[in-house]
Amino acid sequence: MQLPLTPIQRSRLRKHKIRLHDIAETAADELAVILGTTPHKARTLIALAEFQSIPSIGIRFAEDLVFLGYFRLEDLRHEDGAALTHAYEKKKGYWIDPCVEDQFRLVVHVARTRDRSMNWWDFTATRKQYRAKHGYPADRPTRAWHEVRSHQ
Repeated sequence: MQLPLTPIQRSRLRKHKIRLHDIAETAADELAVILGTTPHKARTLIALAEFQSIPSIGIRFAEDLVFLGYFRLEDLRHEDGAALTHAYEKKKGYWIDPCVEDQFRLVVHVARTRDRSMNWWDFTATRKQYRAKHGYPADRPTRAWHEVRSHQ
């Protein structure tokens, strides 16, 4: 698990015997005090830890979920992987690697079922079937993620 922590913050976690994997279960106000940070930053760290607790989800995708305004896995329970993909692409202004949609589908699955036995690539066939039937929205951005300098 990767979290954007300073060396001092890591030291404070050790002093309080809090492992990185425990952060997802720590109260935001308590974490803010321990780390000497804002409640918003603590809430973000908790979200990043919770999202990375899902197999095959790393820091970059966890940050993408926070970018979309999600801070708890439970908040994704009633979402849809295809709709999340569209919202993400619209907000970014470019279309993304299809495997990112598979990750959206995985986190929605875990939020709904609590089943953590699958990885994002287990949703590739489902995505391909869905896209073959429904295609992409007409207002999907035309530029690809690999054409955007800030993404590289």
